[in-house]
Amino acid sequence: MKQLLVLIALFISVAAQAAGKYDNPDTIVVARDGTGEFRTVDEAIEVCRAFMDYHKVIFVKNGTYKEKLIIPQWLQNIEICGESVEKTIITYDDHANVKVLLGTAAPRLQPMGTFRTYTLKIEGNDITLKNITIENNSARLGQAVALHTEGDRLVFVNCRFIGHQDTVYTGMAATRLFFKDCYICGTTDFIFGPSTAWFEGCTIESLVNSYVTAASTPKDQPYGYVFNNCRLISNGEATQVYLGRPWRDYGYTLFMNCDLGGHIRPEGWHHWEQHREQTARYLEYNNRGEGARTTERVPWSRQLSKKEASLITPEVVFNHDTTWLPK
Repeated sequence: MKQLLVLIALFISVAAQAAGKYDNPDTIVVARDGTGEFRTVDEAIEVCRAFMDYHKVIFVKNGTYKEKLIIPQWLQNIEICGESVEKTIITYDDHANVKVLLGTAAPRLQPMGTFRTYTLKIEGNDITLKNITIENNSARLGQAVALHTEGDRLVFVNCRFIGHQDTVYTGMAATRLFFKDCYICGTTDFIFGPSTAWFEGCTIESLVNSYVTAASTPKDQPYGYVFNNCRLISNGEATQVYLGRPWRDYGYTLFMNCDLGGHIRPEGWHHWEQHREQTARYLEYNNRGEGARTTERVPWSRQLSKKEASLITPEVVFNHDTTWLPK
């Protein structure tokens, strides 16, 4: 009997250790070549404990990972860090016109639509991405999202987001995002959505003549997209690009201290629907470059004064909660 109890205790101990193997702040390593603990990023995400109160790093070695990923809302405090931004690539190839089974009572093949096309969807809060490429490499057959965000306090440092139409979808109002030293490219409305997002020192590349942003900022949300010290460039094909158009009536976008290339149209902004000229919040301050000339800007956009611009800081934009920002 005593031996049986010892065996049971030992079994319980081993089971507990197995269940909690990854329930700690140690780094998990992912490698396509099998030299890590997992071969896919999805497997590493799956072993993370719900609502962790410690910082967990998933280190992803160089390689191309064809995965369609979700970081669910019950995960937090996760950092996904690539070995190198140009050689660590998570990619998928869905686009809005891919046919999938949709419906419950009588499912039938229908186009999947924009919001299911993501390569990476982040639902959880306090998630960080560093030194990694998120790509949607579908053919240009419709909207194709690379990054879809719904969580709050999300940080992206030295990342690349590559796509065509609708590359980065900031999909949830009242959520806060911070992009630092990132590269984002696309064709039409390739940064879009209702979130509050600060882009610091980022490079934004237009691939065709179209629109950079399509903010859908809610009326009661004081800030939408703020681009500070960013560089807007063209691949050479794009020569007539708008800074943005409002996806919804009160879209908010500000470019300040940015280098705007000659591909930016003299009028700067488009109304999408004419009545939005009365409500869209489109602002600029202290920009430079060929595309920064203000003499022909649309009259319903506005140039901030030095005093007004000095009041727009990450602390103010993020409602005086900046403890989550990188140091």
